[in-house]
Amino acid sequence: MPTRQIQLIDPQVYGVSFSIKQCRSFDIEPFKCLKWLLQTMGFRRFRLMSYWNEHEKQPGILDFTSLDNQIATIEKAGGIITLCLGARQPRWPENHWPGWAWELQGEERSTALLLYITAVVERYKDRECIVSWQLENEALLKNFGERSDVNRKRLREEYNLIKQLDPRRPIIMTTSTSWGVPVRRPIPSHVGFSYYHTLYNKGKYHKSTISPVVHRARKLLIKILHRRPVFVHELQLEPWGPCNIWDMDFNEQAKSMSINHIQENIRLANKIKARPIDLWGGEWWYWRAKTHSDPSIWKTVQAAIQKNPQK
Repeated sequence: MPTRQIQLIDPQVYGVSFSIKQCRSFDIEPFKCLKWLLQTMGFRRFRLMSYWNEHEKQPGILDFTSLDNQIATIEKAGGIITLCLGARQPRWPENHWPGWAWELQGEERSTALLLYITAVVERYKDRECIVSWQLENEALLKNFGERSDVNRKRLREEYNLIKQLDPRRPIIMTTSTSWGVPVRRPIPSHVGFSYYHTLYNKGKYHKSTISPVVHRARKLLIKILHRRPVFVHELQLEPWGPCNIWDMDFNEQAKSMSINHIQENIRLANKIKARPIDLWGGEWWYWRAKTHSDPSIWKTVQAAIQKNPQK
């Protein structure tokens, strides 16, 4: 039987985030999910996480086996990667401090973080498949997640350290809310912002009041102020409801992320005219397809991407 031809997704237009922690939460095998995103969905642009509490569980003892394998898998397929750095990275609990590091105080905690960032950058800066770094996901967001430790002085030190270790790659930073504009240092090489359209808060669902027109105005303001490229680093394509996705039934999931939501979110995100658009929810698509034998989600994503190529 002939091998099915993969329809590749242009990495300059669409990408996807991938988290081994989210895979574990769904009780799916991370590398099967990653290969599915490459081989079935056709993605060639990925945002990966270098979770500190995964790779340095004890001080000074580093194990990057899992991240090495993720990078090698994407590299072998001809993909490109943005690698997240720092303590604050995507997926709950948002701040991924090892227990031992969280117990440190002040400068000791900052020093430990800078040493970890150094280890990650030094390990991967010669991999050509890594095209950019993302520093501290939504770095200034204080009121979401656990173990929040917002420290602008340290953030500047982190940024300067990365530029010193790897002067040639761009550093991405993301705004702390869906409407923020960076004003104070550090000013990154590229600015990313999220696009969430159906939210759950205080016991009910509601639609975002921020339209693509507002996002386009924000993009223009960032370009005027800083002359920096702007893109959508996180487009909502998974449910946001009253509990964890894996604890919601399909009817509850559909209240914030149905087939219609997927189509509409991709259509609206394209109206912002800020690319690439990195999609959020790949682990959920796989879980629905493989654990629950429901291919409707990923097939809708794929069809909507093809309908909205953003050329």
